[in-house]
This record gives sequence, C-alpha cells and structure tokens, in this order.
Amino acid sequence: MKKYIITEISGDLAHAGTKATADIAKIASGMGYKRINVKMNTTKEGIIPKIQRQIGFMAGWDNAYDHIEEGSLVLLQHPFHYPQLTRNHILKKLKAKKHIKVIGLIHDVEKLRAFRYNDYYKKEFEFMMDYDDVLIVHNDKMKEYFLSIGCPEEKLVVLDIFDYLKSEEGIHKPSFAKKITVAGNLDTTKCGYVGGLKDIEGVDVTLYGPNYDESMSEYDNIHYEGIVPSDELPSKLTEGFGLVWDGSSIDGCVGESGQYLKYNNPHKLSLYLSAGLPVVLWNEAAESGFVKENKVGVCVGSLTELKDVLGGMTSEEYDEMAGRASVVSGRLTTGFYTKKALACAEGLI
Repeated sequence: MKKYIITEISGDLAHAGTKATADIAKIASGMGYKRINVKMNTTKEGIIPKIQRQIGFMAGWDNAYDHIEEGSLVLLQHPFHYPQLTRNHILKKLKAKKHIKVIGLIHDVEKLRAFRYNDYYKKEFEFMMDYDDVLIVHNDKMKEYFLSIGCPEEKLVVLDIFDYLKSEEGIHKPSFAKKITVAGNLDTTKCGYVGGLKDIEGVDVTLYGPNYDESMSEYDNIHYEGIVPSDELPSKLTEGFGLVWDGSSIDGCVGESGQYLKYNNPHKLSLYLSAGLPVVLWNEAAESGFVKENKVGVCVGSLTELKDVLGGMTSEEYDEMAGRASVVSGRLTTGFYTKKALACAEGLI
C-alpha cells in the first residue's frame, strides 16, 4: 500500500505556529509517506489575490489527485485553516474513485476552543468526522470528548504528546532555579495571565516572544529576552521550569483559551520537555496526567503556589525531575510518539 501525507502550507515553516505541522510531515516522510503539498501562493489582501489563492489551491488538489495511487493510505492534518473551493470535492473523489483510506491527525478542535469556532470550522470538523477512517487525538481527555459525541472507539488513537524535532543533537542539563520561563504570545489582552506574572512572589520570570508590554520591565522578577525562532528556543532553556498556562488569570486557567487546556496537548509543553526542562502545568490540564506519570514537572492550581512549591524543593529533587525530562526529550526529538500513534492507526486500517 502506497502512503501519502497531504500538507497545507502557508508562509515560513520555521514559524512556531506551523512547527507541529512541519514535524508531523517530516516524521511521516521517514515512515514512508510521500509528501504532497497544497500551498497558499499569496497572503495579500484583495479580490485578485483571493482568486489567485483559490487557483493555487485548485492546482494543488488536482496534483494530489493525479499522484495518489489506487488503494493508497492518506494522512491528513486537521483542521485545514483556509477555505479551498475544491478540497472536499477532491477528497471525496479520491475515496469514490481511488478507494483510499484516510488517517486524520488532529492539531486543534476549534469546537472546544470556542473563541475561534465559526461556521467554517464547524463544517471542517463535520467533514473530518464523516470522512476520516481513523483519527489521532491528543490525549485520553480528548478521546473522551470524541466518544461523547458519538465517535466509535475503534476509530480513535491517542497521541499522548506532540513531538518536537530539533536539528541539534543533545541537550544541556538544566540547573535548579526558582524561575519559570514563558515562551509564546505575550499580549496581555489575549493572555491575561502574563500580566499577572509580576505578582508571583519568590519566583523569577523569563519571557520570550512577541507583543511584550514594556511596562512589565519595571518589576524586578520580570526578564524579557526577545523573540527567538522555535528551533533555537530549546538551547535557551537551561534552568528552572517551563510554564504551560493560558487564560486570563494566574489563579487557574480561566476563560475559553484557558479551559481548552482541559483537552489539548499544548505544543509549548513539547518545547520545554524537548530541552529537558521540567515544567509547571495547571493541575486540571489534560496533560497533567502525562506530567505526573512521567514525573517531569509540578502541577498547581494557581501560580501563587509556586513560592512554596519551589521554595520547598531541593536541587537533588530537581535533578531527578530533569533526568526524567531528558528521557522524554530523547523521545520527542526523534518522533517517538508520532511514530507510535501512526503505527497504531495503520493497524486499524
């Protein structure tokens, strides 16, 4: 059986927002999946660029249909983020005429991340549910959600955590420090908790990413280190803990984006662990089970707990945690979890 992965491409693949998609494509290619790209040929605004985009998408999907052989296995990554006039038509035609089987790997469920959910994503989700033969979901909590909406259990495979490929070999052993690092969007209007980090007593905070509020620099515990490409970030993470948090408050992950942590695998978690850095995670997050089971971090209900949690920790306890994070890093940076999930999904076809 021939295997293919169809990948939607927009912009620079080194951008943090697309690294997960790019890593899946690279890992799948190593497992024998031939890559077919459907590329956005312009990001300009206006009627003419919009027409040009659709012409490019149509050419990409026509190319996919022409190259995929009868009875093949096709891997899709969901959701597709851009409306494409012929995409669903070509996918249906591939099943009807070439009798392909389809594995869908889910990156986000916008129905659960309510603030981004709209008619487009509703139709995209419904098409995926009806069309794909096997779905790879993030974790057991997300699996429970899919079961609750009527998805057959035999159609579901659990990923556990997103892999995070790195070009450089090895990791730096992190050192113990009463410090947390945040890498990502620092816009306090969208990520309100970022503005509250200054109020965490006894803990230093290092920030990487865009949309930094310069007024935060007046606080002694806040240290801004600029914007660093996603493939370079792991080498910067050398002490303390990586923070996996979202929402409007440091007292729990509240709000729609915060509540989404109850279901998803944050790519930020993979970033930190790929560097061998232990993590701090909300204790109600879906991935808190992974963190506890592998003993690679601490789970708290509020970031105000960190003063006591880190204050009561010894360097020996931290080193043990970092050692276990190093083991997980070895898996993440070689595609272990994706390979395992894809192999399981292939077995269900």
